[in-house]
Amino acid sequence: MIIQLSRKNNEYLTESLFTPEFGLRKFAVTGEFTISLGHTIMLTDSHIHLYAEEYDSDRDLLVEQALQAGVGRFLMPNIDNTSLEGMLSLCDKYPGVCYPMIGLHPCYIKGEYQAQLEVIRKALETHRNRVVAIGEIGLDFYWDLTFKKEQELAFREQVQWALEMNLPIVIHSRNSTNELIEILKEINNPELQGVFHCFSGNAEQAEEILKMGFYLGIGGVVTFKNSGLDKIIPQLPLDRILLETDGPYLAPTPFRGKRNEPGYLKLIAEKVAEIKGISLDEVGKTTSANTSKLFNISDK
Repeated sequence: MIIQLSRKNNEYLTESLFTPEFGLRKFAVTGEFTISLGHTIMLTDSHIHLYAEEYDSDRDLLVEQALQAGVGRFLMPNIDNTSLEGMLSLCDKYPGVCYPMIGLHPCYIKGEYQAQLEVIRKALETHRNRVVAIGEIGLDFYWDLTFKKEQELAFREQVQWALEMNLPIVIHSRNSTNELIEILKEINNPELQGVFHCFSGNAEQAEEILKMGFYLGIGGVVTFKNSGLDKIIPQLPLDRILLETDGPYLAPTPFRGKRNEPGYLKLIAEKVAEIKGISLDEVGKTTSANTSKLFNISDK
């Protein structure tokens, strides 16, 4: 399998879209150099902040390296109005590789959160034809409880947008998994779909989430020695798992504490395969298919 990448003035010239089919099939067809990949496992990063400033110095190189490692798609969650432009420009630069979500992250919700929501709502309406989810949204009770009520109100409002627009939600649940489960049970709408991103909860919480029809996002935490996920992963059906880096945060072992990179998704996939006692190929194919199904992304 040959991938050809064309660059001019550090910009990629794509003549055809990336077309994932659980193996890298093609990218831009003309270029200054060629990368020979052979058979490559197709992985999808369901949650990465690829627009973050931590990647400004070498973003294109990291994308190249990730493609070589078999990571072929990146789904990017928005955090607030300031991240919209960078995220959407990456989707323009890498069509069929980068996909946008739009939502208001709970850590960015303050007293005047309604003004932010208005900007987010307008962006959703403007870019509805390519947005794959509303996210990331949710509750964060780790850093500060000052705007706890505002976080809940903003979450509920964005859930209603998701139902209105028939989009899945991507849920941030740091120190708030039980509260979010209860809110979703109260809403009790079978049309609502989504994923609890960066899941690091217990078996009982995982069971409740799966009962509601949601997916679990598994990231670098699964590689941490005392995370406990090695006891939970065997109980989770593979067809309800998404893989993610959450880069530039939560790098997997042996890079814990350093910048998380897109290509590190393979380390996460390898750990899931090891825990479940199955092949990396099966993990890659199934989790990528799960991502395509949830976010309505075509594999053709």
